[in-house]
Amino acid sequence: MKKIGIIMGSDSDLPTVSKAADTLRSFGVPYEVHVFSAHRTPAEAKEFSANARKSGFGAIIAAAGMAAHLAGAIAANTTLPVIGIPIKSGNLNGIDALLSTVQMPSGIPVATVAIDGAVNAALLCVQILAVTDCELAQKLDEKRRADSQKVLDKNSAIEAQFNI
Repeated sequence: MKKIGIIMGSDSDLPTVSKAADTLRSFGVPYEVHVFSAHRTPAEAKEFSANARKSGFGAIIAAAGMAAHLAGAIAANTTLPVIGIPIKSGNLNGIDALLSTVQMPSGIPVATVAIDGAVNAALLCVQILAVTDCELAQKLDEKRRADSQKVLDKNSAIEAQFNI
């Protein structure tokens, strides 16, 4: 199975990024976590992304706040799918990171999830791998059914409380 690269621009992003790692772990998807800055360690970020495919990665998650150039810098150096997580930080509470991540030029796509949307970033990676992995696809189906049942159980509890 291909592994997922999780790259954060700063270790301060770890509380958010750890949710992606937890989600991947729950599906049995291997991953690596690194700190590379598009601005402070551009050579290392470029080397990682340029070699990601031959290193066994199937997709990359890139999380960054404020200027949030990391996902674009990673995507510029690989043709693997890159999922950007804008991190809530700074004076604009993540809006700046969201806009930096989502505004990519034609030819260098970055899929972007919600601000601090690490779980969805990981699930999108699992869906990408599940295109050719029936076992992962089955696990995704099971998760969707379980999530649906949780909502239905909550609905039943609310109905019992309020519908006399």
